[in-house]
Amino acid sequence: MTKTIFLRTTLALGLMGFLAGQAQAVGCVSGAVVGAVAGHEAHHHAILGAIGGCIAGHELAVHEKKVAKAKKLTAEQLNAEQLQHIQAQKKAQ
Repeated sequence: MTKTIFLRTTLALGLMGFLAGQAQAVGCVSGAVVGAVAGHEAHHHAILGAIGGCIAGHELAVHEKKVAKAKKLTAEQLNAEQLQHIQAQKKAQ
């Protein structure tokens, strides 16, 4: 009986994991690795370090993505301003 309960539970959890889809865990894996190593060195708290590293890595990746998007917009605005300046110079000639 215990074997069938274990088998059914494992099957249900596997099916739920398959149907859940892909998570947006950008930066989590690399942060978790670094956090696990740091946590292991700090009195054998590798799991807590991995959890904290995952959270920190994800937040850092999201922040870097926002900064890159802002820089791209700034570059596009600068290019548009330069184009307008060049067009104004051509009209003046």
